[in-house]
Amino acid sequence: MTAALPKAKKRGLATEVADLVRDAIFAGHFPPGAPLREIDLAASLDVSRGSVREGLALLENEGLVRSAWHRGASVIDVTRQDVEEVYTLRAALDRLAATTAHAVADAGQLAALDGLVEEMAAEVAGAADGPRLLALDIAFHDRIYDIAGNRRLNSAWRAVRSPTYLFQLRRITVGHAHYSARVVAEHRELARLLASADRETLAAYAEEHVDAARRGLLKHLAL
Repeated sequence: MTAALPKAKKRGLATEVADLVRDAIFAGHFPPGAPLREIDLAASLDVSRGSVREGLALLENEGLVRSAWHRGASVIDVTRQDVEEVYTLRAALDRLAATTAHAVADAGQLAALDGLVEEMAAEVAGAADGPRLLALDIAFHDRIYDIAGNRRLNSAWRAVRSPTYLFQLRRITVGHAHYSARVVAEHRELARLLASADRETLAAYAEEHVDAARRGLLKHLAL
């Protein structure tokens, strides 16, 4: 059964199809491994199958979708190998992004990061909605890459951002209490270190932040 999706505003626009399907995946409508049937998506989005096919190809390039001959497309599974590959690469990228941003961040940019941390804290203090908390988490890291101002580094982050989002969503699903108990303190410390003079501690902490997420997810996958 295909989840209800909003109608695409422009027919034939593959990018919009990709955006809508990506949002649906991140909202949990299509879990890891779920099939993405062209004919169903085309009917739901009110676009052509060609537009859906092109949109799914964009998501495949992001690493969020896999396709196989005669089997169609599906959301990627959360496997140990994929988790290891994505988080190991992300740890190296986040370390570089943090140290690069550290060298150029101004007071307004640092204040914006603090603001995102406070939004996370408010979310945890309230209903602690997992997807909303994750959206703030990813927005925090997006902001660090934007501050760094390195176009190629940002492109590398975009190459792993979608699978990272999906894997973190799975992490929340299987271990929400563990995630919500750590997310505010970890991001608050990252923000503090970005504003400090301690570049080396920041570099190590940025890498450990990602590695801790990797270990937490793999622990729950093994259960």
